[in-house]
Amino acid sequence: MTVSVETLLQRIHELEDQLETEFNERRAEFKYKIKKRRVIFEEDVARHHHELKTHFWTYIHEARLMVLLTAPFIYAVIIPFVLLDIFVSVYQAVCFPVYDIKKVRRSDFIVFDRHQLGYLNGIEKFNCLYCAYGNGLVAFVREVASRTEQYWCPIKHAKKVIGTHVHYHGFTEYGDAVAYHTELEKIRKKLVELDE
Repeated sequence: MTVSVETLLQRIHELEDQLETEFNERRAEFKYKIKKRRVIFEEDVARHHHELKTHFWTYIHEARLMVLLTAPFIYAVIIPFVLLDIFVSVYQAVCFPVYDIKKVRRSDFIVFDRHQLGYLNGIEKFNCLYCAYGNGLVAFVREVASRTEQYWCPIKHAKKVIGTHVHYHGFTEYGDAVAYHTELEKIRKKLVELDE
C-alpha cells in the first residue's frame, strides 16, 4: 500500500498536536498561569524557586575559567544578530507586500519569558534572554527565507536536505519541469493563505 505525501504530512501534524497536548499537561504540574503575557506561579512554587536560586557570586566563583574567558566571544555575536534582524525585517516589510506574501510575526518566534523564573540569578536570566533572542531570530529569519524560497524557487533538492522547513514538502519535485511551470502560481498563492 502506498501512502501519499499528504497523508504522511497530516499524520505529522496530528502527532505535533498530540505532542503539544502532552506538553500542556506537563506544564500544568508546575502550577503557573499566563496573565497579560506575564507568567505567574502559585505562591508556594515561587517561594521554592527563590530558594533554589544560585547566588550571583557563587555562580561566578564556581564557573570554570575557560568558560568565563569565552563569554565575550558569545556575546559579540549580538552585533551580527541585530544587523540580521534589522535587514530581514526591512526586507520583509518592503518586499513581502509586493510579492503578496503574508508577513512573518517576529513575536511568534522571539519569545522572552525565561527571565521571569525565580530560580535563575541575574547572569542566568541575561543568558536566557540572549539565547531566546538568538534562537528566536534564527527561526524568524528561516521562516522569512522559506517563504521567499516558496515564492521564487519552490523546487525540492535532488539530494537529501537535513532539517527542511515547513513549506518544503509543498515544493515541486526536482527535475519536474512541467509541474514547476504549471504549479508555480498555485504554490505562490498559498503564501497569501497561510494560517496564523
